[in-house]
Parts: sequence; structure tokens; C-alpha cells
Amino acid sequence: MADKVRVTLVKSTIGAIPKHRATVAALGLRKMHHSVELPNNAATMGMVKQVQHLVKVEEI
Repeated sequence: MADKVRVTLVKSTIGAIPKHRATVAALGLRKMHHSVELPNNAATMGMVKQVQHLVKVEEI
């Protein structure tokens, strides 16, 4: 299991509910196709699972 994951925003948050917009912002994603590298832990993966319809996740 990788110790980092790359999370990329692939769908706009314009139509998303405010809680999902806040989660995307908390992950550090700002614009479409913006990627961030985050630690692969339970907190991060819980946030990713909440907005899984908006992001793409790759193990590094």
C-alpha cells in the first residue's frame, strides 16, 4: 500500500452541495484538473470517499 495518494479534481463543484465544496477545499483542490499529493491515511481517505464523484485518486 502506498504511503501517498494523488487526488485530482475532475468535476466542477459548481453544482455540489456546500459540504462537498468545503471538503474539496479542505483537500487543497482549487481548480479543475488541479492535483495534490496527500498522505494515505484514514482521515484523507474518508474525505476522498465523501467526494468520490468529483475526484480521481491514484496511488504514488
